[in-house]
Amino acid sequence: MIYFIQLVVSGIVVGCIYALAALGFVLIYKSSRVINFAHGQIIAAGCFIAYALTVWAGIPFVISFLASMVITFFLSMSVERLFLRRMIGEPIISVIMVTIGLMSIIDGLIYLTPFGSTNYSFPQILPEQPLVFGGISISWPQVMGVVFTALMFGGFSWFFKRSTIGVAMRAVSDDQMAAMSVGVSVPKVFGLAWAAAGLTAAAAGVIIGNITGLNFDTLRAVGITVFPVVILGGLDSIVGAVVGGILIGIIQQFASGYLDGTYGLAGTADVVPYVVLIVILLFKPHGLFGTHEIERV
Repeated sequence: MIYFIQLVVSGIVVGCIYALAALGFVLIYKSSRVINFAHGQIIAAGCFIAYALTVWAGIPFVISFLASMVITFFLSMSVERLFLRRMIGEPIISVIMVTIGLMSIIDGLIYLTPFGSTNYSFPQILPEQPLVFGGISISWPQVMGVVFTALMFGGFSWFFKRSTIGVAMRAVSDDQMAAMSVGVSVPKVFGLAWAAAGLTAAAAGVIIGNITGLNFDTLRAVGITVFPVVILGGLDSIVGAVVGGILIGIIQQFASGYLDGTYGLAGTADVVPYVVLIVILLFKPHGLFGTHEIERV
């Protein structure tokens, strides 16, 4: 029974981190209906910026963490301004192809740096001894991930429901022309959405880097790993990202703990989430919390 509970707890913890990484997808899609395939590269960039500030510049980790979020905020805003701003009004497939191109460009730039070919790890900041409750253990980086995820999702939920800018972003998501007719600046909303996605990507990257270490291939792969989370929860739903992340996290832990561990199978933790995703989408094509839009013809 303790083993079962441990898998559930581990799944929730991993799912929260997945949800934080998936939040960037949701923020961009929610305001612009664009899927950013370069999100994994931005996650990696945020993590490497925090590492460089902490180790090479000697800045305390907490300050480096916050600074990496701020830097990635403006970096993502600049990417949107330089490459995506000109694509407003163009077919969605064209915009998606631009994000795929950005993915390749960022890959090439990072491979030109030491981070592209060498593994690094953050200095030991948090206690090495995990928290243990009744035989269930959780590492301190995982605790940090859960707490920070809760804070980020609480903040963005309030932002979209209560703030003027958040309401404007929701209006642009629903109908760009109608939003423009009441004075909402669609380009500024797109830029802010990309900037906010960069901020959350940096947070996710630093947390994942503290757990797994700094390996570029591993960090950029997170952008693809969390894609089932986004689809399962609903591309435009913040709550869906949380629920989808936790579901995928628990499914992966069960597959790894029982199928891989008990029956000696290999790789089921990577396959089973996609099987579950396909089954759920057969009944809920827009995801568990996605918006089902009805268009008049």
